[in-house]
Amino acid sequence: MATYPELPVNVDGKLPDNITHFARALRRAGLPIGPGQVLDAIRAVEAAGFSAREDFFWTLHACFVRRPEHRAVFGQVFRLYWRDPQFLEHMMSLLTPAIKGVNEAPDPKAAEKRAAEALLQEAEQPELPEQEEAAEEELVEIDATLTFSAAEKLQKMDFEQMTLAELTEAKRIIAEIELPVRPLASRRTMAAPRGPIADWRGTMRGAMRTGGEITTIATRQKRIRWPALVALCDISGSMSGYSRMLLHFLHAAANAKGAGWAKVHAFTFGTRLTNVSRHLDRRDVDAALAACGREAQDWEGGTRIGASLEAFNRDWSRRVMGQGAVVLLITDGLDREDPATLERAAERLRLSSRKLIWMNPLLRWDGFAPKARGIRALLPHVDSFRAGHNIDSLTDLADALTRPDDQGDKARLMQMLRADTSA
Repeated sequence: MATYPELPVNVDGKLPDNITHFARALRRAGLPIGPGQVLDAIRAVEAAGFSAREDFFWTLHACFVRRPEHRAVFGQVFRLYWRDPQFLEHMMSLLTPAIKGVNEAPDPKAAEKRAAEALLQEAEQPELPEQEEAAEEELVEIDATLTFSAAEKLQKMDFEQMTLAELTEAKRIIAEIELPVRPLASRRTMAAPRGPIADWRGTMRGAMRTGGEITTIATRQKRIRWPALVALCDISGSMSGYSRMLLHFLHAAANAKGAGWAKVHAFTFGTRLTNVSRHLDRRDVDAALAACGREAQDWEGGTRIGASLEAFNRDWSRRVMGQGAVVLLITDGLDREDPATLERAAERLRLSSRKLIWMNPLLRWDGFAPKARGIRALLPHVDSFRAGHNIDSLTDLADALTRPDDQGDKARLMQMLRADTSA
């Protein structure tokens, strides 16, 4: 049995206030907690007492946790709020970017950053000196007619240029982006009272019940099925920053209620292909991405795009592409291996999918041109070529999914590629 240190709580009439502040931190961290649950928790602690530290934890757990995905958040907030005497310094270290080196702090556990942000909002802000207050008053008088709002600036900002606070806000916005999906008409049909297809067999069966007299003509209509979404995400060194944000995007798509996708399959590749689909099914995004990082051992390594696509076509294509899947290929296309291998794998991937959309962060540059061998090998075999470096590019992905004729920037780049080849 794990041992617990003494709880640093003053019991002289302040325990209800501490439980109330603890509940507020849980609510900011994402748990649906109302005033009734806070009162129930105070009464439960009053009845059970907290002389036993483990009993105190499970008493609050029984009052505040309603879903399995809330357990990790509750555990981290509880540890930071009640048990760690230096919880404020620990939370600041979680939210401050650190230089990778010998003295690097251990990676935070799932939901730990979210718990830290929730608790730091409780910290009192230091009062500003009079000079700083005066400076703020002067800043208010500056004309801001030509400036952009923070939200608009964040929409167009490159993921690699965002601060930690901006990344946190960007992840919240990404989680709200909806990926529209168009249903597919199946060849199979189903009975429908006003269907456009006459069902002669059903009509004759009905006539047999009335002595051979046809009173109504039975009709049918085509069944509707939903395609799957398959994402192949490059996690090499040049793509790691973008890949993390795009995995947040895929997690939101995989857990969206009523999204319409039959299934969201996610694969990462650097030097080898890794299936991380089952990890994205977790409700907690921090736990899901941590599991993806543990599963993909080649994170921030080299790039073998052609070999990885060949492995997908050989091992996974028939399993996940059988329902007219839409494929998102997320990579910069910088492959140093044989371009013929990459071209063959891309051609087969296109033939197996309903639509192949390539998202390339390099497209953010105005002077981007298809010069690299990997880009020249991939470009002719994709249906749509789009950027994937900021929130706006993810929002524009809806056009590529809903418009069958959408090509993004493919037509312009193919014209440049043909002109370069003829020259």
